[in-house]
Amino acid sequence: MASLTVPDALEPLWEARKRLIKQHWRALVWLTGEAGACRDHVLSLWQAPTWQAPLWLSAEAPAGIDPSCWRASKHARTRLGGEQDLVVIDAVSAHSGFDPEAFGAVAGTLQAGGLLVLMTPPDWGVCPDADYQRLAEHPWRAEQLSARYLARLARLLRADPTVMQWPVGQAPAACRLPEASSSLPPAPVDDRDCLSADQAGAVRRLTRLRRRRPLVLTADRGRGKTAALGIACARLLAAGEPQVLVTAPRPSAVEGLFERLAALCPNGRREGQAFHQDGQTVRFLAPDALTLLARRGGAGGAGSLLLVDEAAAIPAALLGGWLEAFPRIAFATTVHGYEGSGRGFALRFRAQLERRTPDWQACTLNQPIRWAAGDPLESLVARLLMLDAEPGEALPSRCPLEWQCWSRDALATDEARLRLLFGLLVQAHYRTTPADLRRLLDGPGVRLAGLAPRASHELARDPQAVVVTSDEGGFTPALAERVARGERRPRGHLLAQSLAAHAGSREALEARLRRVVRIAVHPGRCGEGLGRRMIEAEHAQARTDGLDLLGASFGAEPGLIAFWQALGFHTVRLGLTRETATGEHALMMVSPLSERGQQLSGTLRARFQRQLPGLLAFELADLAPAVAAALLAEGAKGNGVAECGEGETIDAQDRRDIDDVAFAHREPTLARPALQALVRQALASGRDPADSDVQLLVAWAFLGHDAARLAADQGLSGRREAIARLRRAVAALGEDLA
Repeated sequence: MASLTVPDALEPLWEARKRLIKQHWRALVWLTGEAGACRDHVLSLWQAPTWQAPLWLSAEAPAGIDPSCWRASKHARTRLGGEQDLVVIDAVSAHSGFDPEAFGAVAGTLQAGGLLVLMTPPDWGVCPDADYQRLAEHPWRAEQLSARYLARLARLLRADPTVMQWPVGQAPAACRLPEASSSLPPAPVDDRDCLSADQAGAVRRLTRLRRRRPLVLTADRGRGKTAALGIACARLLAAGEPQVLVTAPRPSAVEGLFERLAALCPNGRREGQAFHQDGQTVRFLAPDALTLLARRGGAGGAGSLLLVDEAAAIPAALLGGWLEAFPRIAFATTVHGYEGSGRGFALRFRAQLERRTPDWQACTLNQPIRWAAGDPLESLVARLLMLDAEPGEALPSRCPLEWQCWSRDALATDEARLRLLFGLLVQAHYRTTPADLRRLLDGPGVRLAGLAPRASHELARDPQAVVVTSDEGGFTPALAERVARGERRPRGHLLAQSLAAHAGSREALEARLRRVVRIAVHPGRCGEGLGRRMIEAEHAQARTDGLDLLGASFGAEPGLIAFWQALGFHTVRLGLTRETATGEHALMMVSPLSERGQQLSGTLRARFQRQLPGLLAFELADLAPAVAAALLAEGAKGNGVAECGEGETIDAQDRRDIDDVAFAHREPTLARPALQALVRQALASGRDPADSDVQLLVAWAFLGHDAARLAADQGLSGRREAIARLRRAVAALGEDLA
């Protein structure tokens, strides 16, 4: 290795790299000092001729390097499909800071023998860095926040013997690498397109998907999972497959798939998010677009094939819908990583697989491709970002639990407890990321509380449930007015700002709100009412703290809606479009805590229920009937039929219309107002929104589903049978009328 052009002070780096190359490992170099001196030191390393694919990550492009080798931290994910042998992360410059997402993304692109150089101030963790601007919600400034997260990172780096610590002006300290179990690279595989036997096995199974036998492919990062999907796509096209649909939480997640596909199919062409060859296509669709297309019959059906990457970052309800629509389907996911929790995915989705497709198959990629087993950087990154955090033991239900509020100062230095709490959040929610850990420790207004055994219990460190909340609102009337008019958009305050922007409520910004950000129950303790206990405790605490509203925002799903409704929460807003990653409409619910909150909640509820019928007929016509029924039921039960929607009641003429549709030949379209009133009356009288007759009538009377669509959704032969089914539903609900 050429090292003569490198200053003698860097000799320890070259010696360490020789061993890393021999053992097919990677390592982190922690360079500390002032910004200018750090850059000078790294440039002397950067300019050595040994590097073939270096990458510099910072807010601004540094002088002295090829611009093509630089990326802004926010664009780090664009390098997920590439490979580097040197990565420099600038967390020391005035406008650069430590971005957990970027760090996790580029660490996975570093190949064996590579170095990851992290530049930080010598007192890293004493104060926030430039990236804390993203945490500084109004009225906070970044410099006013705590830096517990950075202090934790610095503490872990100092304690890790595999980290090469390099103070400016000194030679890097030698890193103490463990003894490798083997210094040999992975054995070559028979498949010329694959880099490991695991990957080759996965490709074989992906190209032989059978009807109603889904494949669940799991792997840690760096195992070639996405590349395996790309290789499988190339072979499916070669075998004559007309179309392969691909989905993932975001397009960048499958960039590696398209890169591998293009390399193996040189005669094909990439056009946007589709690859074409000889009339065949591999096409990416975002989760929301895919779901909508499948519901309308434009995707899925006999013979169709779907590959889902990073399935852990997609709601299980959405995955279940695709499971029904696509006879051949594979779900691939990262077990530990910023893309989502594969273990949580397995817990949430396995029950659906067992119920719907009991012959599903599992495949795991264990062998790393870019580095060898035992790689010290892989374990270090997992530890720093808590990628492998998991909950503790599920305690017996007889073990008494206490409501506890955890101090963030204490958690920042209690790694074991922090790991258990974060593990609960990772398991329970498909969108938990490493950036969430920083927000938990340093986000303004964030609180962590939950249920755990008494301090005297031998397993007192094992929390069984956790809830994360964030305080919002408290704006001045002048600022609230400007925000409501769309002239200002202060950072944060999701619930309050949304109600101001979409419901025109200045009062929501002036009031004091507490939003439930996340709620998680140990998977072994679900169904015991722990979630209810936590929300009831939070409600009491928020009232004591003098807040006006307790609220939550989540994807509109009947089970979740029922949970919050049972706790006394009411819907105040429903997003008009589906979120790209979840395929669900964002729903906001609140519960009043004060007299001011009572008035505000009542106004928002009434406004939403007044808007709901019109929204269902137009902007929300593709809403799931089960969700629409749940929201209509809330209005009917909460306000009474006479105060819902247009204020209609069922009079004698409505009863005649209902009878004519149910028992004669009256055209249902001409009796729509009466049938809408019938649905509301049935819901107000306690009819279950999940009732099939209710949902059928909601789909027809409120969402505008015509007879052809009803027939398709109900599995009926055609329009005539659909209308007959509709008449039976009207008759069934009509029996409830007094």
